[in-house]
Amino acid sequence: MPRNVEIKAKVSDLISLTTKAKVLSGDDGIYMKQEDTFFNAAHGRLKLRSVQGEKAKLIQYSRPDQSGPKLSDFLITLVEDADGLKKVLASAMGIKGEVKKTRHLIMHDQTRIHIDDVQGLGHFMELEVQLREDQTIGDGEKIAKDIMDKLGIDKGDLIDGAYMDLLLDNNSPGKRF
Repeated sequence: MPRNVEIKAKVSDLISLTTKAKVLSGDDGIYMKQEDTFFNAAHGRLKLRSVQGEKAKLIQYSRPDQSGPKLSDFLITLVEDADGLKKVLASAMGIKGEVKKTRHLIMHDQTRIHIDDVQGLGHFMELEVQLREDQTIGDGEKIAKDIMDKLGIDKGDLIDGAYMDLLLDNNSPGKRF
C-alpha cells in the first residue's frame, strides 16, 4: 500500500511561501482546479476527486488527526464514470460534504508541495513526502520537517484534520476556524 508522510498548515503569507517553494524546487509547478466529494465512510476517509482535464479518482485514505508530520496510507483507483459513481456512493453511504480548491502543485524531490486556495477556508499548504519502500516513517518525518523549516512553516500554523473537517467545523454553530 502506498504511504505518505503529510503535514498541513494555514498560510498567512502566500507570496513568500510560493516564492520559497519555487526556489527550493527549481520549478514553477502547475495549477489545477479540484473538487473532492467526501462520503460517510466506516473506516478512514473516502473521496471522489475530480480535476479539470483528468480522469476522476476514487481515493480511500487513513491517517491520524494530529498536527505535524503523520503517516497516511491510501488506495487510489481511476474512475471512468465519475457522475455515476458519485450517485451510487451517495445513495449507499451519503455525502459528507464537498471541498473545492485551486491547487498549485510544486514537486521537490519525492515531496509534493501543495499550495491550496480552498473555497470557504482560505490559503493552506500541504507537504506529501512520498515514501519509498525502503524508507521509514521517521525518514519521511525528517524530510517533512526539513522542508517545513526551509519554507518557514511555523508549528503554530499546523492543522490536524482534513479540509472537509474544517469546513464542517466552520458550518457548526459556535465554531470558527
